Amino acid sequence: MRFRIATFNVENLDDGPTADPPFAARVAMLRPQLMRLDADVLCLQEVNARRAPGAAERELSALRRLVQGTPYADYDLVHSSRPNASRLADKHNLVVLSRLPITAHRSVLHDLVEPPRCRYVTAEPPAQDAVDVSWLRPVLVSEIDLGDDRVLHLLNLHLRAPIAAWLPDAKSGPFTWRSVPHWAEGYFLSSVQRTGQALETRLVIDQIFDRDPGAMAAVCGDFNARLRETATQILCASEENTGNGLLAERALIALERSLPADRAHSVIHHGHPEMLDHILVSRQLLGAYRDIEVHNETLGDELVGYADVRHDPASYHAPVVATFEM
Repeated sequence: MRFRIATFNVENLDDGPTADPPFAARVAMLRPQLMRLDADVLCLQEVNARRAPGAAERELSALRRLVQGTPYADYDLVHSSRPNASRLADKHNLVVLSRLPITAHRSVLHDLVEPPRCRYVTAEPPAQDAVDVSWLRPVLVSEIDLGDDRVLHLLNLHLRAPIAAWLPDAKSGPFTWRSVPHWAEGYFLSSVQRTGQALETRLVIDQIFDRDPGAMAAVCGDFNARLRETATQILCASEENTGNGLLAERALIALERSLPADRAHSVIHHGHPEMLDHILVSRQLLGAYRDIEVHNETLGDELVGYADVRHDPASYHAPVVATFEM
């Protein structure tokens, strides 16, 4: 049995009347990329949802229209949700599309890790009360039937970007901070959110291994972190970090390690190629791994693009796809 797992941050996929760039332009760019992936299991990040006039709940109308007329239109579809709700968020939903049956799914957000509490140190006047430092997005956990009583445990993830988090009365404009200490505290809080979300995801992974030490598991998505950064290292949990070889079977392996250095990048930021989108797999699934591709031939520099290119319909993230064969 051969199958392909892909991950792609489609960056604010939206078909609303105020969408910029227009939705038709985005379809023209994104649909060929999806077709090239030829994925059996597709993890998407930043899929927006809209509520039609008179509708009670939001729908993934942009995604439905994007995959219309493609094999993905007939795939099983599950999406992330907020705690105690099945409803979609307006922005940045996680979605899994699968040709193989999805037998179970759930969203995890502060189920295993409570929000850390912090008192703002740069507040004026000084803050008296501590506040919760919550992460903004859940992790979407799915179980996919591979046949012959084999299950793929798939985690779709989008970690917090390394951009300073909001603080009260700390900015003079949307992108302008009042002081360096305000910005520094915001940047610190964003790192707490990102690593906290990685910690909670790691605990989900270990719950899976507690039930099945030989589980076939994969974590896919936009980590907003390179391989050697804290969040990714928490998820990988290599024996070099735990210092215990008996825990090696619980480690996850980054498949991009098998790529040549000049191909291992999914984003270009200010002229620097970086691998921020990852597929991590368990040892059991690694046994079925055959190859990985990063479709980065058309990538533009995201920093230059956001500043200089109007209405760019492309994503500044490259899709990543891995092939497995049982």
